[in-house]
Amino acid sequence: MSGLPKQGAGTGGDLGNEVEGYLLWQARIAEAERRAREFTGPMEWLTTAQREQIEQAYVADSLQQAKADLERIAARCVSLRAEYEQRYRELRRRCVGVVLAVCAGLTTLVTLLQVL
Repeated sequence: MSGLPKQGAGTGGDLGNEVEGYLLWQARIAEAERRAREFTGPMEWLTTAQREQIEQAYVADSLQQAKADLERIAARCVSLRAEYEQRYRELRRRCVGVVLAVCAGLTTLVTLLQVL
């Protein structure tokens, strides 16, 4: 039927991801076509042309829904990544602050002990 939209050519390691994505999408298409045939199977009164038209509409609708689901999942992944990166930056900032405070405290303590 139709493939996933191109995300752009990737580098080395992305080829495996692209192949996996392609294969998963082809499996999704095959599943939609199988379900469409099962859907029209009991409708014995349909002509061959009507059956094909209904199956095509069913497959198109299934793939459109699958694409929308994948886009929602991808958007959520992007937002989660941004959240985790922000949390990591905050944690790193806090850790550096604690280390600097401890170093300053120890330096002050050592200086005071040398004076006494």
